[in-house]
Amino acid sequence: MELYLDSADLTEIEAAFKLGFLDGLTTTPTFMHRGGVTDVDTLILKLSRMVPVLQIEALGNTAEEVVAEAHRQLKLGLDPKKTVFKIPVSLEGVRACRLLREQNLLVNVHLIYTLQQAYMAMKAGASYVCPLVGRLQDQGHDALELVSQCVFAVNHYGYDTKIMFSSVRNAEHIRNAINVGVHTITVPWKIMKALTDNNLTTLGTEQFVEHTRLLTMKVRDVINPVNPLVDINTSVMDALVKMTEYGFGAITLTDAEGNVRGIFTDGDVRRHLQQEGPAVLKKRLADFKYPPPIAVQQEDALSVANDLFKHKRVDTILVLDGTRPVGMLDIQNLAQ
Repeated sequence: MELYLDSADLTEIEAAFKLGFLDGLTTTPTFMHRGGVTDVDTLILKLSRMVPVLQIEALGNTAEEVVAEAHRQLKLGLDPKKTVFKIPVSLEGVRACRLLREQNLLVNVHLIYTLQQAYMAMKAGASYVCPLVGRLQDQGHDALELVSQCVFAVNHYGYDTKIMFSSVRNAEHIRNAINVGVHTITVPWKIMKALTDNNLTTLGTEQFVEHTRLLTMKVRDVINPVNPLVDINTSVMDALVKMTEYGFGAITLTDAEGNVRGIFTDGDVRRHLQQEGPAVLKKRLADFKYPPPIAVQQEDALSVANDLFKHKRVDTILVLDGTRPVGMLDIQNLAQ
């Protein structure tokens, strides 16, 4: 199924065709009017150089006028093999279609609202027949049934015509077009750029990125550059001051030789205050007992630290370089 962009906005067009696989661009005088375009010919010529195939309007009251307008536009410098002339369906329109097709020019007969209109366009040799699904549905008609009938007619009778699904209003229309089996669809950029979005896909991608990060990054890549160390003979009050300075809820206690003696946390402070009251603030850190610290080496993968956070149910882990403390890893570091 061919995929066209439906737009006259240069910013949208540039963004969309960076995808690299769109088949062409459809545009209308209405789009140009909304965009404040004043020089239609200049814009058409510019667009023709930006896209693989350009579908543009050729208007006139008679078939001869339509044909003359198509040739006028070709003289601007358009490539006849990459230009499709859009003609509203009518008796004069299908006659113009036939005249242009006899000259090997490409034609899209559009503004199709009935199977009878589509049939006349197919019979005239239209390269594309274009039912307007959204507009038909706005009027309460079964637009999908019409598109399905058009596809059946092409396939059953062997017309050399592509059914283009147009007036796309939502992502569901894309699914409808695929299911019905149309040959071409033209889609506004707002809808096209959201077609790959899905909450489950987003969650899965985030999970893959996070797991890749845990496996490929090391602890040293994410630890805070601050290394919150205090001597074990420091008072509890001074230790609290140091925690505030460091911006950590925990500090590493070392002795005179630089050996790690334990980890003191803000949770320890609250617990001792409940047990002993304010007098505990005057005690030294050395007056308390400490379990062996939960630690990782700075060269460990982040996954090692992540497992410790989960299994030990702690918020902060000591980071070592051999036996030397080099920092603290907070659980928030993994989320950054």
